[in-house]
Amino acid sequence: MPIDTTLVLLTVEEAARRLGIGRTVCYRLISSGELESVTLGRLRKVPAEAVPEYVARLRNNNNRSDVRNAA
Repeated sequence: MPIDTTLVLLTVEEAARRLGIGRTVCYRLISSGELESVTLGRLRKVPAEAVPEYVARLRNNNNRSDVRNAA
C-alpha cells in the first residue's frame, strides 16, 4: 500500500507502519511522550511531521552514544 504523503494527521496504525513497528509499540511511544500525538474528538492522531522528528531524535541519541563509546 503506497504512503499518502499529503496527510497531515496519521492514525496510530499509519504512524506505526511508517516507522516499521507494531501498533502496540507505537502506543507505548505515545504514552511515554516520545512520539507526539493529538486528540481529535475521540481519536488519537500522530502529526505527520512527528514521525521524522522522532527518527531524528533517535539518530541524534545513537550518534551521541557512538561518540561516547569511541572515547
